Amino acid sequence: MIKGRIHFYRAGVIILLLLALMAWAWIPGVSDFLRASLAAFATLDQHAIENFIRSYGTQAAVVSFFLMLLQAIVAPLPAFVITFANASLFGAFWGGVLSWCSAMTGAALCFFIARVLGRGAVEKLTGKTVLNNMDAFFERYGKHTILVCRLLPFVPFDPVSYAAGLTSIRFRHFFIATGIGQLPATIVYSWAGSLLTGGTFWFVTGLFILFALSVMISVARSLYLEHQRKKT
Repeated sequence: MIKGRIHFYRAGVIILLLLALMAWAWIPGVSDFLRASLAAFATLDQHAIENFIRSYGTQAAVVSFFLMLLQAIVAPLPAFVITFANASLFGAFWGGVLSWCSAMTGAALCFFIARVLGRGAVEKLTGKTVLNNMDAFFERYGKHTILVCRLLPFVPFDPVSYAAGLTSIRFRHFFIATGIGQLPATIVYSWAGSLLTGGTFWFVTGLFILFALSVMISVARSLYLEHQRKKT
């Protein structure tokens, strides 16, 4: 049964990769889109990405969705920059829904890429040092790793998804923990993205820091109390 699932997942990922390569090679619009996307990513600027998404008019939401998938796999860009842009373009609520759904899809894609292609491929995508750091999280937090890492704003999102795919964790458990853990950050980032104009930038940045510290303290307290209960 398990081997059958692996073969099924492997076939699905290979087909997706082949379709992506064929589209990139034979459809001029796809290759142009990828080049323009990577150029926007290279600026590391929310407003540049926002303008890029806006330029597609009625297809802007679809473009944003694929940008999130692209950054999950190949682009060294924090996902919250796209979340900011979505909130600015589509509003805090619908921008947040779009960001959450696309981030969940990207997480699932990274998970299955790791599960199908193995550690060697993941190391090339994330870097060996980053993956080793993720391994340390899994050794430390065990079954709570996914939820803990999603709640900590400073832990990179996509390497966690890749690392989870290399473990024995069930996809269902990974997906649920990711959805719950990602929701608070998506809400906060979407709200903040709708306010990021001019002088509000540093105010919102300060709120992010306070939010991150409060989450870290809360998680650390929960883990400490659980550890104490186990000792007793």
